[in-house]
Amino acid sequence: MNPYKQFVSDCARLVKNARAFPLGGFPPAPRSAVAPDAPKALFFAPHPDDETIVGALALRIFREAKLNLVNVAVTQGSKKERQAARLVELQQACNYLGFALQTTIPNGLEKVGVKTRQNEPKRWAEMVKVIADILAKHNPRVILFPHERDWNGTHIGVHHLVMDALNQMPVGFECYMIETEFWGAMDDPNLMTEVSEQDLADMITASTFHAGEMQRNPFHVLLPAWMMDNVRRGAEIVGGQGGAAPDFTFAALYRLRKWSQGRVNNVLTRGKFLSKSENPASLFP
Repeated sequence: MNPYKQFVSDCARLVKNARAFPLGGFPPAPRSAVAPDAPKALFFAPHPDDETIVGALALRIFREAKLNLVNVAVTQGSKKERQAARLVELQQACNYLGFALQTTIPNGLEKVGVKTRQNEPKRWAEMVKVIADILAKHNPRVILFPHERDWNGTHIGVHHLVMDALNQMPVGFECYMIETEFWGAMDDPNLMTEVSEQDLADMITASTFHAGEMQRNPFHVLLPAWMMDNVRRGAEIVGGQGGAAPDFTFAALYRLRKWSQGRVNNVLTRGKFLSKSENPASLFP
């Protein structure tokens, strides 16, 4: 008897059943105390729900490194009729995880994309100033934002928005940069972060508060499969071609660098696997 047939059937059954699970309405996840004056980490979210999809390392930074995690809602989506509701959903998701929430302007920034950057310089400059002001307000130790080829137009736009804002900061400003991926895989991630079962379950649960989006496309139930595939990719791309795979079940891939002296600096000499037993504070010496 071939056991893999049952394995595939079980996977399909579990995903199908999970689509009928409730959306939102869960009590806040347990959290450890973070000092009010602890350094901050800013997660620049292109859309409400990104914080729960690609925020595995953000969650670990909050829970283990004990940085104050602030989700920056760069946009509230492109559908005006949904923007108010999406902000409410985002507030509920952030409350579940324990993240603070920072908005940009009422209803969020719009037309955050390469075309606006190229064709509407005045509008783009105004949006860059919004992001630069947020950086100055929070003076973060760490920022998280999409990489430059993350396929989705708004994700790519947010990358350039944050980079342009960094270029406007005083020369003494510095922070660690963690670039994320979701729609488009990075060619050169240098960090694979193990994701515990508890953290992944909490990320999926937080995603369900974005009920409108999950009803449209229930990709929250596919997060385990995606994070399992990240282990496959990361073992070779981060660890080196032909290298041994770490004993991770779930993982997320990132690119870690540092903004210092007005430019991007490398901080890792080779790819790193961050296990769930290692505090992510070690990434930011």
